[in-house]
Amino acid sequence: MSDISSPDDLSLSALDQQLQEVLGAPIDIPTDYVPPSSALPSVTPLGTDESGKLPTDPRLMLQRVWGYPDFRGIQRDIIDSILEGRDTLGLMPTGGGKSLTFQVPAMMMEGTCLVITPLIALMKDQVEHLRKKGIRATAIHSGLSRDEINQELDNVILGRYKFLYLSPERLHTDLFQLKLNYMKISFIAVDEAHCISQWGYDFRPSYLQLKEIRQLLPHTPILALTATATDTVVDDIQEQLRFREKRVFRMSFARPNLTYLVQLSDDKMGDLIHLLEQSEGSAIVYTRSRGGTRDTALALQAAGLSALYYHAGLPTADKTFRQESWQRDEARVMVATNAFGMGIDKPDVRLVVHLDPPDSIEAYFQEAGRAGRDGAPARAILLFNARDTRSLAQRIGQTFPAKDKVREIYADVAYYLQVGEGEAEGKVREFDLEKFCIKFKHFPLTVVNAFTILERAGYLSYSDKHDTRSRVMMIVQRDELYRIHHRVQGGDKILTALLRHYTGLFSDYIFIEEATLAQNCDLTENEVYHALKALNAERIIHYIPRKSVATITYLFPRVEAQKLALTPEVYEERLAQYEHRINSMVNYCTDSTSCRSQLLLAYFDETHTIPCGHCDVCQQHPLSSLSSEEVSAHILHLLGDGQGHSASEFRFTHIDEPRVQEAIAQLLDAETIHFDGALFYKT
Repeated sequence: MSDISSPDDLSLSALDQQLQEVLGAPIDIPTDYVPPSSALPSVTPLGTDESGKLPTDPRLMLQRVWGYPDFRGIQRDIIDSILEGRDTLGLMPTGGGKSLTFQVPAMMMEGTCLVITPLIALMKDQVEHLRKKGIRATAIHSGLSRDEINQELDNVILGRYKFLYLSPERLHTDLFQLKLNYMKISFIAVDEAHCISQWGYDFRPSYLQLKEIRQLLPHTPILALTATATDTVVDDIQEQLRFREKRVFRMSFARPNLTYLVQLSDDKMGDLIHLLEQSEGSAIVYTRSRGGTRDTALALQAAGLSALYYHAGLPTADKTFRQESWQRDEARVMVATNAFGMGIDKPDVRLVVHLDPPDSIEAYFQEAGRAGRDGAPARAILLFNARDTRSLAQRIGQTFPAKDKVREIYADVAYYLQVGEGEAEGKVREFDLEKFCIKFKHFPLTVVNAFTILERAGYLSYSDKHDTRSRVMMIVQRDELYRIHHRVQGGDKILTALLRHYTGLFSDYIFIEEATLAQNCDLTENEVYHALKALNAERIIHYIPRKSVATITYLFPRVEAQKLALTPEVYEERLAQYEHRINSMVNYCTDSTSCRSQLLLAYFDETHTIPCGHCDVCQQHPLSSLSSEEVSAHILHLLGDGQGHSASEFRFTHIDEPRVQEAIAQLLDAETIHFDGALFYKT
């Protein structure tokens, strides 16, 4: 299609001819579709030798591109499994090097690796790191215009990218599924794979769409990765992703460099300030409420500590600025809700403090595990008191409102949005939670949790406030466009650009990007905005500028509230599971006789472990009673991560030195471990 000239330079007949071209029926992509060429040059693969051949040994690829001498732990096992074309699940703790398990084999295989991850920030970060190494990678996310997405997908088809990152929601779009037919996908990497399990602590319905990828690419291997999963979740992940055979590689979740402490506290703010003053390096402080992040950060600043706060309700640009400032060490402490941390790769965090206990061991393990990712000693401290026990118990009733309450809220939402029975399936409606709760006298947290239950049951979903994209729909008929020539300054340019770059404008609202229109029309973004507003005032278009709103989406036509099918799988089984999580968290906080590390590991089905020797419980109950055989087992468990460790990392401060030396000598004699002069390794 030729470029449309400015209407100011066209006769009416010429404008008519180009409008007829633009306004014609949408063109289906034929089976012999060939994507357009692009400015991206073809690329010689990194890691090749002098003859241009890729290595057959993954370790050579690792050395040539990443500069590491060898793999750690189970990385090599996972990579070999993927290179064999087998569906694979890898369980690796935070900081275990998950990204290398898909990046290395992707560089050795033909085609593009499709990486599914829920976080835009993580996508951008990994893409940036890959590009710095000269590796072609791209990410498809909501910050791109439709034209930019289209061009990037075409570049994937042309083989110009080794990695394509996208969110699970993108898999469902017609555009992606159409283009996928022409892509050569080497394998699919699913990060944060526990999100697909309805038994996982962080279940996300959008992840269920990953089932479609198996149908679309039935012979393409899948690599699922997660840092937290019980045996039940492990089995469910493989079932949900339709693994052709079960294949799981596990790395011990033990973190020998991380000290877990539970500290009784009746003055959490005072104790927090003391902990931060007595420690060095970066720190993260987790609190349950958004307001608590701000209040805590201000209190820390008043105490002379540099602190920022972070929660999901902040504008995107503000969140990005705060995160980057903290990562650049411009602020030492980040006070945050659980919205902060996933995908954050700051290796030198020395302290993580929880002012409030999370809902589950999984969540605590993830958040605490952001300390000490560089392998140096670090601490994870949970401040706890009797009020927290009551608060945790109350969360059960708050998270699972009575079924009658869920039905009542469902009916009130329909009345509030004026949705009749049998209506609204697939429709997205703006929803003001505060006004709704005031009008119907509901507690906001109860409403949000009722929405979670209704989403699991397949009736509706609620999206918290997010920045919507601008939308436009033509109000006038096509023939009337000729009458509005020159009516609005700059309007002709904008209308022509709209008609050229967007289809379906006359039948529905279409998402637009003001910045893209500005480039196409040689105008500023501000000029485009005011021109669109003027066209809206003239009743030529209906323009809805982007804004921050919450939304309700009906997943199923509205039914009578009493007919809602809240089955045991949706309600009672989930309630029992949540009670187990809460009780496990209470037990972790109140058990004064069991090693903290052992309690965490046992939750993830690691039962053959030895006390860590340095948590608050172990400090009260020294390991001096352990036999030499038990000390040997302790050493082997710590070396089970495949990394080298110094004797000081074993933390044998409570064990007689002769028994430690005896255990090490026995393991060396049996060649069960070896020593390279600096570090011990498991043979």
